[in-house]
Amino acid sequence: MKKSRKLRNWDNKTWLSSKSYISEFNKFLKTKINLNKNSKILDVGCGRANIISALQKKYKFKNNPVGIDVVANKNVKKNIIFKKIDALKYLKKKRKYDLILIKQTIHFFTKTKSNNLLNLAKKRLNPNGKILIFSLKTKNNRIPCFKKMRKNLEKSLKRDENLFKIIKKNLKKISYTNFNYKVNISKQKYVRMIRERYISCLLNMSNKEINLGISEIKLKYKNQIKFTDTLKCISYKK
Repeated sequence: MKKSRKLRNWDNKTWLSSKSYISEFNKFLKTKINLNKNSKILDVGCGRANIISALQKKYKFKNNPVGIDVVANKNVKKNIIFKKIDALKYLKKKRKYDLILIKQTIHFFTKTKSNNLLNLAKKRLNPNGKILIFSLKTKNNRIPCFKKMRKNLEKSLKRDENLFKIIKKNLKKISYTNFNYKVNISKQKYVRMIRERYISCLLNMSNKEINLGISEIKLKYKNQIKFTDTLKCISYKK
């Protein structure tokens, strides 16, 4: 059986790790929750912790934000508390948070584990605390793709649609909004991102499929690629 690769490069030298993206994302967060120096934050699937690191710099929280992930990257930000641990295991600890952030992570969980994650997350919220779940927009998604990549992505997005139903049934009182970010990236840089498998729909492709896809991208797009990256935000308040 082919060993499944882990997603390591989604926030490494991509628009998702740019100062502009992080700034716009945290401005969006400000419209969802009021943060102050006493706020306690947990980021589930934090990657290199760019988001919560920027929040720590801005708000100077008394308690450093906690980021958890099953992958420990070498360049995780130093001004947060990082734990290499499974989310379900960590959430069994009796710690409480004002914000639990689940950004582009929940689609890695099965139906049963998603429900367990949400049930535990609800228990770990302080009064008036919030869970914010971000996932790729499933309809008319604009991410630049080659044919095989698009097929895999559409399959993944269909699974996400079913996941949204699970989330709605579990959390009940939720609201929906979209976070939009206008991406302007060189084709050369985007090709490198594809080669490094920056998105989960590329993870289990062979090198041959990736190289063929890159050839397709080079023919299909101009030297500068522009599109809107849209995340669906699901908000739950205790």
